[in-house]
Amino acid sequence: MKEKFLVKLEAIYKRYCELSVRLSEPEVISDTALWAKTAKDQSELAEPAQKYAEYAETLKQMNDAAEAAESEADAEMKELLLNEVGDCREKLAALKEEIKILLLPKDKNDDRNCIMEIRGGAGGEEAALFAYELYRMYLNYCEHHRLKVEVVVMNETELGGIKEIVFNVCGRDAYKQLKFESGVHRVQRVPETESQGRVHTSTATVAVLPEAEDVEVEIKDEDIRVDVYRSSGAGGQKVNKTETAIRITHFPTGIVVTCQDERSQLKNKDKAFKVLRSRLYDYYSTQNQSAYDEHRKSLVGRGDRSERIRTYNFPQGRVTDHRIGLSLYSLDTFIMGDIEEMIEALAVAEREAILAGEEE
Repeated sequence: MKEKFLVKLEAIYKRYCELSVRLSEPEVISDTALWAKTAKDQSELAEPAQKYAEYAETLKQMNDAAEAAESEADAEMKELLLNEVGDCREKLAALKEEIKILLLPKDKNDDRNCIMEIRGGAGGEEAALFAYELYRMYLNYCEHHRLKVEVVVMNETELGGIKEIVFNVCGRDAYKQLKFESGVHRVQRVPETESQGRVHTSTATVAVLPEAEDVEVEIKDEDIRVDVYRSSGAGGQKVNKTETAIRITHFPTGIVVTCQDERSQLKNKDKAFKVLRSRLYDYYSTQNQSAYDEHRKSLVGRGDRSERIRTYNFPQGRVTDHRIGLSLYSLDTFIMGDIEEMIEALAVAEREAILAGEEE
């Protein structure tokens, strides 16, 4: 009997071949939208299909070599054939592990843009300053990875901190790259305002939401109230004398979204609705998490944004992610956006947790 993963892989390979044929059919070629969808579906199956072809070819080579070795009279040639069998067996084992990872269920939101929200938590002005540093950290990371950042709303403090900032992140796999950042981030350091040199602990919260499409979340007119008001500004000539800021209140959930970053009321309204859709998408998804993978929840948190996920310890130059117990002693570069190692470690831990669940 074939192993479970191989049966699944054969089905994927068959589907990949069917889609490849479909791409050359006249009715598909003549329909741009259909052709694009078919091409996208085919490309998503390309890697596992190629692995199946490689696995099948290696398995055939191993069986052929083993059969030849049984009937081979020459001792030296027989040894060579048996060595080939061993090499093929090792390659098959490695391919099997790669294939298992490829066949893991994908997060349907991974290829979406996302909306990030950062707020100062416990710690007053120091928490607001830390929130700004987190924003700068993600901004540098996004710039390095060619992800576009667009601020929706930013509430600053007099000392240069941030009470709250909401921004869109657009680009390939934006949500996939940043989804593990949701949670409470804790900082331990001596604040600039501390005269006695004592280490303080402050927090900031980060939320990462997949961007929702218009058709995924229905927003009824009777469920919302849209308020228009004058944006706050830096004073003087920069004060906005027209009502361009937008506040949207969603009555069924109590969610409130504001946007005043643009000087155009229409643009602020569009941005606010985009954030509202994403918050509602996240809200309703959370309400239906009963069947959500327990391993992933234990890794990335329960989604309530209230648990500490990471500590930034400045006296020790250490950043520790408490979900996977990983500490990096490169806080100076980490806080400037060099967070790839942590993100990859979290992704690997998630894969291992899901694999363990698949094997139970």
